Amino acid sequence: MLPRPPQATAVEDSLARVLPAVATSLGVPGLYRPGDRELPPARGAVVVLVDGLGAHLLARRGGHAPFLRSLLADPATSRTLGCGFPSTTATSMGTFGTGTLAGEHGLVGYEAYDPAGEAVFNELSWEDGPDPLRWQPQPTVFEAAAAADVPVVRIGPRHFDGSGLTRAALRGGRFVAARDLAGGVDATLAALRADPASLVYLYWGEVDKVGHVHGCTSWQWGEELESVDAELARLARLLPPDVALHVTADHGMVDVPEETRLDLTVDTELAAGVRHYSGEPRCVQLHVEPGADGDVLATWRARLGDDALVMSRDQAVADGWFGAVAGRVSPRVGDVIAAMTGPVAVSDARRHRPELRALVGLHGSVTDDEVAIPWLSVLPDGGRRG
Repeated sequence: MLPRPPQATAVEDSLARVLPAVATSLGVPGLYRPGDRELPPARGAVVVLVDGLGAHLLARRGGHAPFLRSLLADPATSRTLGCGFPSTTATSMGTFGTGTLAGEHGLVGYEAYDPAGEAVFNELSWEDGPDPLRWQPQPTVFEAAAAADVPVVRIGPRHFDGSGLTRAALRGGRFVAARDLAGGVDATLAALRADPASLVYLYWGEVDKVGHVHGCTSWQWGEELESVDAELARLARLLPPDVALHVTADHGMVDVPEETRLDLTVDTELAAGVRHYSGEPRCVQLHVEPGADGDVLATWRARLGDDALVMSRDQAVADGWFGAVAGRVSPRVGDVIAAMTGPVAVSDARRHRPELRALVGLHGSVTDDEVAIPWLSVLPDGGRRG
């Protein structure tokens, strides 16, 4: 049996725990599960998700983030979670928004195979994708909170409003557009002034974007972390004392050298027997020609060696990589999965534009740097306020 990805497959201590626990602290019924973190009651709560802010990245680059570092150093305000598998935004948004893992919510990768249409679509852009409510019919935590008369405000870039991913994973409450993080913090404070008993969700994506373009070890990444830290410190300082603040992330990141990347368009050995490519370069999901499973599995294992965990769908499902897998979700998962453990990536130039193939920082796989995320809290029982 292959080892399970660290902190990736159990609901316990995963991103799936965050929003249900926060909503429960606001009095929303029916969301608590045994093992959930029991947060003290709060009048209102703010949950900030910083895209790409891995726990190990934050610990290593914490000199750029005095406010977050102060929370990270205190066991009373800090936990390390797993984001789930695969460690990618679309999947993690489903996990965050529904409180379930990928096998239940069905957002199984950056790019996903739709068996009904025999096609692969991008779950971030949702271009030519299926009906989001058909694809992900599970109720969201935001819907549960709104049904319990807790005002829900979701704040992020304008193009998120009504997007396929938002409708699939984060529906419920009202949306407020913000052009930058400072504007998002201002909108958060305005929502709480209007109703301090609100659940406010604030998303920020520039840490991830900078990491992709320049690498998560770059000075640009540290500079962006400094900006985020300053705004979150301001938010914490200005929150009402009976409103909780929670900061988390959707995944971490690793830098992958250009010379260790493979491309299926020119690598005929790896491409043999492959009908569709989904997932992402750090966690490839291969949908193969009938009867080719064994050959593809053997070839990819031989070629990638110790740099990847290569397994069949049946093995991944049986070992719990996606959590419990619903019948409607299983056909979306690749027949063969290659989760990179070394500094490698596999792309497909037929699907991936040059800008994507040129990205330095990547994620999606099972290494600690990609999977581990922080859950940092300022609680209304005397916790620090920046």
